[in-house]
Amino acid sequence: MATASNLRAFTLFEGVLMLVLGVLALVFPVLASVWATAVVAVVFLVGGIVGWVNNLMRARLLGRWLVFWRLVVSTLFLVAGFSMIQSLGSGAGAAAMPVASLALAIGVVFVVEGVVALGVSLTHRQIRGWAWGLLNGVVTLVLGVVILGMGQAGLLSVIGILVGVSFLFSALDLLSFSASFHD
Repeated sequence: MATASNLRAFTLFEGVLMLVLGVLALVFPVLASVWATAVVAVVFLVGGIVGWVNNLMRARLLGRWLVFWRLVVSTLFLVAGFSMIQSLGSGAGAAAMPVASLALAIGVVFVVEGVVALGVSLTHRQIRGWAWGLLNGVVTLVLGVVILGMGQAGLLSVIGILVGVSFLFSALDLLSFSASFHD
């Protein structure tokens, strides 16, 4: 059974770890970007393999066309994951392509997410706190536009910077939470 002091110690440890990792990601953003891209590549590979197995196991229940298209998607995950891993392992020049591509994809997602958040917040002005959604939309849209406007060097750093900032905020949250425990 976890005691308050054990929970506090573990939360403090996790907060310090996230703080260190966040600072390292901000100091070495290109390296952090490559590592984050490698994690995405592995997730694609695992997702593709699991998708194939799942679709083949459920083939009789799903119907031919549905199974076919689901296998196409699973195959795309496998190809993308394998391609990213291969590029990352082929030296700095080849590694830049999947990192930059992932950064551009994040930029596109941020632009779309920002526009949607703006639209949703503006249609819900009667709800208290709607301005937070508006602010979220503006910030997300601006970040997306900035990412899409970056050159190659910026694209190679952007994922690491986003990871670093996220880890720092997680660290602050965890450290604050661990400080709230009393023995």
